[in-house]
Amino acid sequence: MDPVRPYGSWSSPISAELLVAGAAGLGEVCVDGGTIWWSESRPDEGGRTVVVRRGPDGTVVDAVPPDADVRTGVHEYGGGAWWAADGVLVHSDRSDERLVRREPDKADVDPLVLTPEPETVRGLRYADGRITPDGRWYVCVRESHPGEGPVGEGSEPANELVAVAMDGSQQVEVLVSGPDFVSSPRVSPDGGRLAWIQWNHPDLPWDDTELRVGDLSAAGRLTDTRRIGTGHPAGHDAGESFFQPEWRADGVLHVVTDRDGWWHLYRVAPDTDTLEQLTTGTFEVATPQWVFGLSRYAFAGDDIWFARREGGVDRLAVLDADGIVAEVEPLESSTPATSIGSLRAHADGVVLVAASWTTEPALVAVDHGGSEVLQAPRALGLDPGWLPVPEQVTFPTSDPTGVGEQAHAVVYPPTNPGYGAPADEQPPLIVLVHGGPTGSIRTQLQLAVAFWTSRGFAVADVDYRGSTGYGRPYRHRLRGGWGVLDVDDCVAVARYLSSGDRPKSGRVDGDRLAIRGGSAGGFTVLAALTFHDVFTAGASRYGIADLAALAADTHKFEARYLDRLVGRWPEDEVVYRERSPIHHVDRLSTPLLLLQGSEDRVVPPSQAHAMADALAGRGVPCELIEFPDEGHGFRKAANVVRALEAELAFFAARFGFPLASD
Repeated sequence: MDPVRPYGSWSSPISAELLVAGAAGLGEVCVDGGTIWWSESRPDEGGRTVVVRRGPDGTVVDAVPPDADVRTGVHEYGGGAWWAADGVLVHSDRSDERLVRREPDKADVDPLVLTPEPETVRGLRYADGRITPDGRWYVCVRESHPGEGPVGEGSEPANELVAVAMDGSQQVEVLVSGPDFVSSPRVSPDGGRLAWIQWNHPDLPWDDTELRVGDLSAAGRLTDTRRIGTGHPAGHDAGESFFQPEWRADGVLHVVTDRDGWWHLYRVAPDTDTLEQLTTGTFEVATPQWVFGLSRYAFAGDDIWFARREGGVDRLAVLDADGIVAEVEPLESSTPATSIGSLRAHADGVVLVAASWTTEPALVAVDHGGSEVLQAPRALGLDPGWLPVPEQVTFPTSDPTGVGEQAHAVVYPPTNPGYGAPADEQPPLIVLVHGGPTGSIRTQLQLAVAFWTSRGFAVADVDYRGSTGYGRPYRHRLRGGWGVLDVDDCVAVARYLSSGDRPKSGRVDGDRLAIRGGSAGGFTVLAALTFHDVFTAGASRYGIADLAALAADTHKFEARYLDRLVGRWPEDEVVYRERSPIHHVDRLSTPLLLLQGSEDRVVPPSQAHAMADALAGRGVPCELIEFPDEGHGFRKAANVVRALEAELAFFAARFGFPLASD
């Protein structure tokens, strides 16, 4: 019989150190003939990002030197910091944001700096590029910060499409300027056309965007630009979100858009520029474009391989020339893939990043004959018995529309093969709130979840209203309701899991309910603790406390985000004040842990300090831990460990159980 110990105090081999030890988060993938390139984020190397290449013989080596950090600060969230073609790698380095050309196979060829030195450090930033077929240009997004290029002191950064000469002359030609935002510049196979996406304030890329095409000359000039796919069927809010334009080998443009209420694949008719829908159903191909470089479909011969998100999880599918869709399993394991990323064409199939509920991401090559793991996940040395089996639940929530509204979550039960709990005890619950808020839960093995479940916590990861993967109406349900509906859903799942509507074996302790989240999720945490009395402890990572301060002091990409989520500023100042926890600290009496990066440009540290000072003045238990040299999100291994261990100690103190000596 397993020894009996209170929930929360179980010993576990899943330590905070294990989360980051040897961890290398797999990012974007690029296929260049027989060579496969990908990016890795490495917490144990100071959080830097590295480009790795696998040669035709299977040899895997880093393609950049040890001091390189392949990242870009465009939109602050970055992504799309590199690309490779014909053995040539072009990348941005975080230190100065300039573009560098490397040829890793040619030891006698020195790197070339492709872009001029800006007047201010990191004043010119580049992302989401592609090398033209003739090798002359790197077509990409450029973001010019005040004092650089077309922007002046005190103005917003300017976002443009540019062509950067590949010969090291540092010649840069502006292709597109004027829109507030541009993304996804994709050059046709013959090099003669360019497709891209653009949008303007107050929209974000999941709201209302435009798909454009123009003629691209060998001299780096763009002419005859036109909008593609004007007009769309009625039946949902006006607007259309385009995602990932791609040219097929025959020069036919494809794209993802949500004009029928779901992000689906479309083909652009060459003669009429009209959109022809290729997939239908209650699933989504796209994900929200918080970062550049996302890829959810690819062409392999006459097939289109794509990721589809349905019921909150990813599946790999193939659309053949006859319009038939078939699912393909990329993982040769007992657990099917539930998370798919960075899908690229390779031979007769694709290369992608795939993970499941029980496996971390792996780089996998898949075709109709089977799959091959090219880069395996790290060896954790854990028996599967330590990993929780998730339960997908749909639960009732607040219903202002009167139609019986519901929300979604994945529930992880306490799981430890070495311990049992007292028969009369139910586990504490941690409600996880994802960021965004336009985003979704992670549908793969998360050691950060197993860290809690292996110690005796239940965990509920919530896809609240506003989350992606459930269609445009669900995604936009949060319009005007942020800080209300998302909070209601987190409260509702806690009540649902602790109520008599659940089997006793799956029920949690209603007196020990915690909530934790980061960024937008941190705001939901703070609002839930301030405006409801359900939770008994909370932890906010770089969370928003003052909506007005966020509206007045944040980066360009999200500068008008709140127009859609809350209301216009300052016209709707009353609403901002009503929903901001900082103005209602008199209603907050729940113990709170605040974790904040000192270099955060998205949510300035001043917000965490203001919240901590206000609570301290009222005598509410509150701890603030600030991490030097961290931005929006913690990348350094030591900081990830310290933050998680601080949360565990905080919840243990609040819930009254001893910490195990693991």
